[in-house]
Amino acid sequence: MHIGRGLAERLGDRIVAEENVEDADRVVAAGVDEEPIEANRRQFSGTMATIAAVLATLYAAFHMAALNGVSISDYTGLEIPFLPQFPLETWNFRIVHIAGALVLGFLIFAAHRFPDEGDDPETPLLTMAGWLLIVPILVSGWTVVDFIMMVNSGELPEMGGLVTWAAFPGSDLYSREVWWFGIPLLIATFGSIVLSWFERRGRGKVAASDIVMALCGIVVALYLIPIYSTAARNSVGTSFVPFGVAFAATAGSALILELTRRVAGLALVVIAGVFLVYTFTAHLLPGILAVQSAYSWQRFFGHVYSDAGILGPTTAVSSTYIILFIIFAAFLQASRVGDYFVNFAFAAAGRARGGPAKVAIFASGLMGMINGTSAGNVVATGSLTIPLMKKVGYRSTTAGAVEAAASTGGQIMPPIMGAGAFIMAEITGIPYQEIAIAAIIPAVLYFVSVFFMVDFEAAKLGMRGMREDELPKLGLLMRQIYLFVPIIILIVALFMGYSVIRAGTLATISAAVVSWIPVLMVRFFPNSLPEAAVGGMGPRAIIKAFEIAGLMSIQIIAVCAAAGIIVGVISLTGIGARFSALLLNLAGLSQLLALVFAMLIAILLGMGMPTTAAYAVAASVVAPGLVEIGIPQLTAHFFVFYFAVVSAITPPVALASYAAAGISGANPMSTSVASFKIGIAAFIVPFMFFYNSALLMDGTTLEILRAGATAVFGVFLLSSGVQGWFLGARSAWFLRVALVIAALFMIEGGLLTDLVGIGVAAAVFFVQKTFAPSPDTQIEVKGLD
Repeated sequence: MHIGRGLAERLGDRIVAEENVEDADRVVAAGVDEEPIEANRRQFSGTMATIAAVLATLYAAFHMAALNGVSISDYTGLEIPFLPQFPLETWNFRIVHIAGALVLGFLIFAAHRFPDEGDDPETPLLTMAGWLLIVPILVSGWTVVDFIMMVNSGELPEMGGLVTWAAFPGSDLYSREVWWFGIPLLIATFGSIVLSWFERRGRGKVAASDIVMALCGIVVALYLIPIYSTAARNSVGTSFVPFGVAFAATAGSALILELTRRVAGLALVVIAGVFLVYTFTAHLLPGILAVQSAYSWQRFFGHVYSDAGILGPTTAVSSTYIILFIIFAAFLQASRVGDYFVNFAFAAAGRARGGPAKVAIFASGLMGMINGTSAGNVVATGSLTIPLMKKVGYRSTTAGAVEAAASTGGQIMPPIMGAGAFIMAEITGIPYQEIAIAAIIPAVLYFVSVFFMVDFEAAKLGMRGMREDELPKLGLLMRQIYLFVPIIILIVALFMGYSVIRAGTLATISAAVVSWIPVLMVRFFPNSLPEAAVGGMGPRAIIKAFEIAGLMSIQIIAVCAAAGIIVGVISLTGIGARFSALLLNLAGLSQLLALVFAMLIAILLGMGMPTTAAYAVAASVVAPGLVEIGIPQLTAHFFVFYFAVVSAITPPVALASYAAAGISGANPMSTSVASFKIGIAAFIVPFMFFYNSALLMDGTTLEILRAGATAVFGVFLLSSGVQGWFLGARSAWFLRVALVIAALFMIEGGLLTDLVGIGVAAAVFFVQKTFAPSPDTQIEVKGLD
C-alpha cells in the first residue's frame, strides 16, 4: 500500500471530536471500516464509476457462487450461453481468478501516483499511442477466437479423450500461433506496460495503455482456458509445450508483475525479477546455485503458468479461502464492525496506564481476524491509536512502533491469521482446524509480550490512562455485542467440522442477518442504541459489500500470483531441494544453527514482501529442509511462518513500521528499530515451540498447560529485561541481563531449565529489593525511551 503523509493526515481526521457528543452516544472511532485511498487509485464518477462498481461486484459474486457451486441453471433449468457452469475445472477457475484481478487492477490503479491537489498535465500523444496498441491486441484476440472455434469444431484429432494441439514449426497452425497470436500479444503487453509509466490522464479517467493491459489479461485467459483443456496440457513444463502457451504465459507474468508493482510496491517485483534472471543464468553459476543445463524460454514460461507456479498453491489459496474471507470482511465492514471493535477496545483498555497503546494491542488483535496485511492493520487502527498514544505521553517513534508490532501480531491471530494458515494447510495437507488450534498459545505469547512491553514503558514514564469522559460507554457497547456473532459462528462452524468454504459462507450470511438486529431492537426498545448503530443490510448494501470485496481483493491476488512466479522458479530449478541439503549439512553441526540460518532466510525473503508472499516463498525454500533434519512438519512451517510475519517489523525494510511512521510523523528507521524491540518475543517464540511442541498443542493437557504457563512467565521476564522494569521498579543493567538469561532458560521447556529460570528470577527480585542497585538509564534503545 502506498502510504504518504497526505493520507496519514486524512486518516487522522477519523478521530471523532467528543466535546459535542452526548455521553450515551460517545464514540472514539468512526470510519475505521472505510478503505483508505491509495495515492495511485483512480476516483471515478458517473458512467465509469458504475462500470467499475459492476465489474468489482460481479467478480466477487462470481467467486462466492463458484466456491459454493451455485449456478443459474440449477435454479432456472435454463442453459444460458456464456454463463459459467459450476463447479469450474480447477485450472480454468484459477485462470479466470487472475484475469479478473488484472482487469480490475489496471482499471482502478494507475502506474503512477496522483498529486495531492489537482492532476498532472495530460499527455494526449501518449494516449493516442496507447489507443493504437489496441490494434495488435485485437489481432491476437481474433486469433484466439479462431482457436477456440477450431478446438470446439470436433475436426482436430484426439489422444486419450483430449484434443491434440500439434503446432509444429513450419506448419500453418504454428505460424498463426507465433505471428498472429504471440507476437501481437507481446507487442501490446510490453508496449502498454512501458507506455503506462509515462502516460498521464486525470484521476477520474482510465489511461489508454491500462485499457490495453486489461484486454491483454482477458486474451491470455481466453487462450489458456481452451488450450489447457486439450492434450497440450500434458506438455506443460516440458520442451514440447506449445509456443502459444509460452507467449501467453510471458504476457501474463509481465502483467502480474506490473500490477504487483502498482499495488504492493517494487520489493516483490525485484525479488521475482532476481529469480527470473536466475532461471536463465543458473547453468553459469557455481556451487549450490548451479543447474546442469540451461532452460529455454519456451519451457520455463510453459512451466511457470501451471499448477507448479502461478496456478499453484498461492493462487489456489487466493482463489478460494482468501477471496472468501475478503468477502466476509467486506460484509463485516458494511456492518461497521471495525468501528465497534476499536470502540470496544477503548472501553475495555483505555483506562489502564498508557491506555491507547493497550487499545492498539487489543484492537489490532481483533482487526487481525478480518484484515489480511500488517500494513493494512496499521492504517485501519493506527490512524486512531497513534495520535492518542502521543496525546498521553508516548513519543512519535514509540507510538508508531507499538502500533506496528501489534498490527503485525494480527497475522498470527487465529482463526483467520491473514492468509498464512490457508496457504499452510494447502502446502502441508494439515487440516486448517489443526493449524488454527496450534496457533493459539504462540499468538497469546506474542500479544502478552507486547502488552508487557508497553505496560512497562508506561510505568517507567509515569503515564496515565484516558479519562472516563474520553472513552465510549462500555454498557452501551455491550448492547451491540451481537456484532461478534459472525466471528463466533465462523469459529464454531470450523470446529464442528464444516469445510472452510462452508464455514466462511455461513459467517458471511450471518453478518448480513446480524445487521438487522439493531433495527429490531430499536423497533421494540426505542433509544436502546445510538442512531449510528441502526441500519440493516438490504440488497443495495449487499451489492456494495461485494463491490468492496472485489476492490479489496486486487492487492492480495496480485501478490499471490507474483509469489507463484517465484515458487515456479524454485520448483523448476530445484533450488529448494539444494537449500534443504544445505540445512541438512548445518544440522550435522548443530540443529540450532540450522534453525538460525532458516530464520535469517525467512526474514530476508519477507523484507518488503507481504506476509502471504513471504511465507509462500519461504515455505518452498526453507521448510522442506527443516522437515528433512527431523523437525515435525507443523513445527517447521510455523517456524518459517512466524519469521515471515515478523519481517514486517524487522529493520532495515519493515513495511508495517514504515506505514506507522507515515502516520506518526516519526523517522521510519527509528520506528522499525523500536518496533523490533517491542516485538522481540516474536523472535523467541518460534524457538520455544521448537524446543517444546506442547506450545503447539502437541501433548497431554497437563503438558500444554505447564508449557503455556512457563512460556508466559518467560516472555514476562524477557520483557522485563528488555525494558529494565521488574515488579514495580527500574532494574540495574546486570539485573536486566540476568532477567534475559532467566527468560532464555524458560525457552527450553524442560522441568530443570524452568526451575533454573524461576530461581534466577527470584534471585533478581531479592537483589533488587534488598540492595536496590541504581538503575543504569544510559543503555536504553534510542527512540523507545
